[in-house]
Amino acid sequence: MERKVDFGDGSTRIVSLNEPVLRYGNNPILTAHQVNTVWTEPHLRVMTVHNAGVAVVGSETMMLFRSHLRCGISVLGLARSTDGIGDWRVHPRPFLQPATAEDRLAVGLNPAEIAEMEAGGVEDARINPVDGTYAITYSGYAAEARNRVRVLLAVSDDFTAVTRFGPVLARDMRNVVLFPERIDGRYVGLFRPNDQLPGDTGGVFREIRIGYTADFRSGPWEIVDEPVMRTHGSPSAFADKIGPCAPPVKTPHGWLNLFHGVRTTMDGNPYVLGVALHDLRRPHLVQMSSIPVLFPSRADCRVDETDYVHVPNVVFSCAMLRRPDGTLLVYYGGNDTVMNVAVSHEDVLAELCRRYGQDPRSGRLLYAI
Repeated sequence: MERKVDFGDGSTRIVSLNEPVLRYGNNPILTAHQVNTVWTEPHLRVMTVHNAGVAVVGSETMMLFRSHLRCGISVLGLARSTDGIGDWRVHPRPFLQPATAEDRLAVGLNPAEIAEMEAGGVEDARINPVDGTYAITYSGYAAEARNRVRVLLAVSDDFTAVTRFGPVLARDMRNVVLFPERIDGRYVGLFRPNDQLPGDTGGVFREIRIGYTADFRSGPWEIVDEPVMRTHGSPSAFADKIGPCAPPVKTPHGWLNLFHGVRTTMDGNPYVLGVALHDLRRPHLVQMSSIPVLFPSRADCRVDETDYVHVPNVVFSCAMLRRPDGTLLVYYGGNDTVMNVAVSHEDVLAELCRRYGQDPRSGRLLYAI
């Protein structure tokens, strides 16, 4: 299977089951150098730009990128583009940074508690278009407790103002994404819990769970105990950790779910991108490709010789946008250092899930090698 795609610049490319995702030739599309031409104050200078949520808002594409300040804390910056590929215009101040008493909070929240949850930094925003607004799910790290992380929710109608709604769940959690429409009257989300055991792999790090709620702003969320996707340490690119990446994208084939996978090696924990297909009406039913769609390479982190590189061998996405012809733009961070974009097509990704699948709960291949 092959499909013709383009980035919007007039040049065409071919994606296939052998090359399901093609990198943009002019990556990276946003770097720390570009942000630092706008954020010129010493305390706002950044070392990275990566893991950005992206959404089309009116006639512009909005990007909420994560950046490490030189002090080590992460903040979320805002950039805009007319075509979603180039000419990114960076807002003069961070869009979200660790909460203070002056930030706008939903009724009933304790400002001191929210400030404590975010004091160690805010990271990895997903922009979830829901009910005509934009639900931003992001990770907040505590400053006083190592690796204590909550996924929090903020809502904005137009990215000129934002209201925080606090933690989505009262437990450590990462990588929460929302489906962009209600299914059978309920909002639906995908969740990756954090394990209480030492380390960052194994245990529930190998599970993606589904949850439902009547109100995505206030909850409560009902998280199903049985994971919709699970790996078991088998020899796969997703053996030791998985988690949802971009908010699911609706296609004629089903909901496409871009996820990340990790396999521990002698040289660290390389991150790859995988894809799964959820049934449109029964999203707990999943077909999962055993073949990753993007492996990290040197092309994913083009930097100057003296530039800082944060984590090697990582591709990580928080956004995938669909065009009317089925073309998909995949926005991803390279080595937790720079922002890139790649292109794919819904027909190709869906076919990978159908033809080269693995059991979403056991990891067993569903085809003969």
